[in-house]
Amino acid sequence: LLLVWLVVTFVAKSYTIKGDSMDPTLKDGQHVMVNILGYKVGNIKKGNVIVFHANQSDDYVKRVIGVPGDSVTYKKDQLYINGKKINEPYLDYNEKHKQGEYITGSFETKDLLNAHSNSNVIPKNKYLVLGDNREVSKDSRAFGLIDKQQIVGKVSFRFWPLNDFKFNYVLALLRYNSSKILWEELHLFYGNEMPPSL
Repeated sequence: LLLVWLVVTFVAKSYTIKGDSMDPTLKDGQHVMVNILGYKVGNIKKGNVIVFHANQSDDYVKRVIGVPGDSVTYKKDQLYINGKKINEPYLDYNEKHKQGEYITGSFETKDLLNAHSNSNVIPKNKYLVLGDNREVSKDSRAFGLIDKQQIVGKVSFRFWPLNDFKFNYVLALLRYNSSKILWEELHLFYGNEMPPSL
């Protein structure tokens, strides 16, 4: 019992997904394990799927798009971070099944709540988060940048239903620059499935 208490209190916590904002990556009713210790001893990185306190009664699960120091811009669904074009393979399904012209739209960091209106750089201890199901997700586009202290932890794996059991692997995306191949870490919740871009 002591071991279980220690794990639940300091290492990991179970959460049930509510709503469709992360669909199809995470679906309504699925159960996930959130790594609390890993967040406390490590860093939150772009691409991490996290759980955070949205308010005093609700916790949300979203994907981290921008971290402190990043300049984030969307132009007609295309993401640019620090001026570099970034692919988002986890959006492929929703792009193919979108209801409108765009699923994310166009905006910059400075357009969001809790950001500096005279700077497009994400301030210290702030994060830009979006749901994968952009057309229905209530995220930083609505409530602004979130604070580091709101973050509960990183989603490590989903364990229920059992046939949906998948780990959150760190995948390497190839980026070409000046004829050199550079490796860029991006945390995607794809399990054993490689992103379509690889």
